[in-house]
Amino acid sequence: MRIVKFMTENSSGGKTQLALDTKLNYARLAKHLVWMEKKGLVESTIDDNKINVSLTKNGKDFAKIISKIN
Repeated sequence: MRIVKFMTENSSGGKTQLALDTKLNYARLAKHLVWMEKKGLVESTIDDNKINVSLTKNGKDFAKIISKIN
């Protein structure tokens, strides 16, 4: 939830910065992002040798659902 919440409030960014901003270990964040990508919640793009991660439409819809729960 921390990852999704941060990504809804901020623009897409690199994995390293996302790990720092969400206070997650990079390896743990990477595992979560792989799972989220398999579920179609996030997508990764490479720009200038930097992997950027952003929410997909399904990810944004999921974020709306979990924000109502909390």
